[in-house]
Amino acid sequence: MTHDDTMEKLISLAKRRGFIYQGSEIYGGLAGTYDYGPLGTALKNNIKNLWWRKFVNGRDDMYGMDAAILMNARVWETTGHVAGFADPLVECTKCKKRFRADQLEDRTKCPECGSVLGPERQFNMMLSTRVGAMEDSSSVSYLRPETAQGMFVNFKNVIDSFHPKMPFGLGQIGKAFRNEITPRDFIFRLRELEQMEIEYFVRPNDWERAFEEWRVAMGEWLDLVGINRAITHEVEIDPADLAHYSKRTIDFEFEYPFGQKELYGLAYRTDFDLASHAKASSVDLAYLEEDGTRFVPHVIEPSFGVDRTILAVLLSAYTEDELGGSPRTYLKFHPRVAPIKAAVFPLLKNKPELVAKAREIYLTLKKEIPQVAWDDNGNVGKRYRRQDEVGTPFCITVDFDTLGENAELKDTVTIRDRDTGEQKRVSVSELTNLIKTAIL
Repeated sequence: MTHDDTMEKLISLAKRRGFIYQGSEIYGGLAGTYDYGPLGTALKNNIKNLWWRKFVNGRDDMYGMDAAILMNARVWETTGHVAGFADPLVECTKCKKRFRADQLEDRTKCPECGSVLGPERQFNMMLSTRVGAMEDSSSVSYLRPETAQGMFVNFKNVIDSFHPKMPFGLGQIGKAFRNEITPRDFIFRLRELEQMEIEYFVRPNDWERAFEEWRVAMGEWLDLVGINRAITHEVEIDPADLAHYSKRTIDFEFEYPFGQKELYGLAYRTDFDLASHAKASSVDLAYLEEDGTRFVPHVIEPSFGVDRTILAVLLSAYTEDELGGSPRTYLKFHPRVAPIKAAVFPLLKNKPELVAKAREIYLTLKKEIPQVAWDDNGNVGKRYRRQDEVGTPFCITVDFDTLGENAELKDTVTIRDRDTGEQKRVSVSELTNLIKTAIL
């Protein structure tokens, strides 16, 4: 199977099973936008909740944020986004199609029609809009291209409200927007995306220790969410290629089928953002220590893309094998991120006593574990294959032994493991704890 085959099969599965749909599909779609279906939404929420639990609620030096998408335009002027948030663009002189110059092997020839490409120019990727009734320069705003600035401009508010001890961080999950010239590779490069970001404020001399601490934590996250470490690489960014605000950056790159590309970033942003906002706003953004020492904190920024995480998780989980002599495709999700944790079946759906007992078990489980599914469509073998394809770790079958046909097996069910196909009898009373333990 080629790399292209993997992406094509994954995209097909994602649509067929309700993970991810093309945005506005019935109208021909809108490039760079995708909609998450029921299972995709569940997977996304599991990942975001896991991130929040590890990096915000799981620490005593973190505070959660949810800043507005629209901000005063001066924010983006101050940070250099208005002047410099751009990609190199070239346009074909014949077909007029536009391309990112840095993604072309030959920057002189159009990859579509073979004609000559025009001169390279910079294209600002921020999406602008207008706020209020007036349509003049004062009404211009932007859909934020990153979530970070919402945390920087609220730095003083958090200090005044909570008086946190240094070091501390702000964490946020939210939408960002980038007017990509050529959105591509499914949900890898989007115009509407979601980020999970942290701005961790430190004393200037402590940045190296904090940088290393977050580097390790980001590696732990890969294991926690089920991203294949064997095809994930830490890449030190050359000083000549660093963003203007960064003094050191490590990219966590993943071997996607379309090449090794950025998954996450870890940047040392120095005091660039706070110092810039303090100067532009004339608001003091220094931190005051108990001993009277004042300084502008430096910042370590671990940045995680939600959509790229989902793509890496899907690719890490996508598996083809043979089970019982027949080929199958399944998603080998870790149970903690699987959108469905367990599916409950009655052995036969035309036997009311089996259905009633299975519904009883299903409803009992669902009270404790909301992501449990009911499935009585087709024979049990077909249900297994269907649940395998969406990554359900456990399938629970209620049969006549559950009802007491065999007295020794009364109130037990068959539970099947997705990865091995192994089946065993367990007591109904053990099911909740068994599944809860697996999804920790």
